[in-house]
Amino acid sequence: MKICIFGAGAIGGLMAAKLAAKGEAEVTVIARGPHLAAMQANGLKLISDGQETVVHPRCVASAAEAGRQDYVVITLKAPALAGAAAQMQPLIGEGTTIVSAVNGVPWWYFHKLAGPHEGRRVESVDPTGEVGRLLPPERVLGCIIYPAAEVPEPGVIEHTYGDRFTLGEPDGSRSDRAMALSAALSAAGFKAPVRPKIRDEIWVKLWGNLAFNPLSALTTATLDVITGDAELRAVCRQMMVEAQAVAESLGVRFAIDVDKRIAGGAEVGAHKTSMLQDLERGRPMEVDALLGSVVELAGIAGIPAPTCQTVLALLRTRARLAGCY
Repeated sequence: MKICIFGAGAIGGLMAAKLAAKGEAEVTVIARGPHLAAMQANGLKLISDGQETVVHPRCVASAAEAGRQDYVVITLKAPALAGAAAQMQPLIGEGTTIVSAVNGVPWWYFHKLAGPHEGRRVESVDPTGEVGRLLPPERVLGCIIYPAAEVPEPGVIEHTYGDRFTLGEPDGSRSDRAMALSAALSAAGFKAPVRPKIRDEIWVKLWGNLAFNPLSALTTATLDVITGDAELRAVCRQMMVEAQAVAESLGVRFAIDVDKRIAGGAEVGAHKTSMLQDLERGRPMEVDALLGSVVELAGIAGIPAPTCQTVLALLRTRARLAGCY
């Protein structure tokens, strides 16, 4: 099995390291800059549970060097996807599966979603339709990322918590390709269940991100402050209630209630969200994948989402002023 990790930062590097350590798949990592140079020179070091492991997956700078793959796992930040889709084409052959491990509402969201919106394009994440053309939804297998990891220095991945990568077909089937990847990830030490309702899982993760991330970027507050301050918590809760109504109108069912989801965020403690980290480092922020898409889906579903709309307007302005949008 040939598996390519496109965008081998913290999460992609974690996946690549464990798959390569198991040795049952031919793992290729596409990266750039000092991170690529370090991996090529010294291998990929994984620090997890107090142990260090060094593996030597194939590390290259371009898709052309990697060649055709069985699975292409996309672990990029959402804003980078449009520019990277064309670069991925040498990886994609007739039987290639594109594993979408990108945060937020994905470009393929309405593919095989029974109902009046089936096949609709999510314009906020694929405004021109180019992503859907280059990365066809029929090739996509959904993947929800739960682990947390960091890149403390080039060539090194520090795994902090979590080991689950939930997989799911857009049509809910237990396909051969989903089961094969699940088996490979499970053999590497991950939990990789194949779920029939992958969009439910998308929303459970997005539910917190659509509120925690924007509010952290607007206030520079960490999660403990957002969930502990009464006024911020109230704004956060209202955004999540609006988003839940949108999701449920599109057939999603939430396994937990809003207050438990907020409590889960509070348990993480004094953590800077990924959006706040991007803002501080001057990197593109996942504005549209995490919140713009929710507001778009609210309009499609005819569900009012005034708090989400207001926060989105403030967030876009904040990101533009910081050069991160």
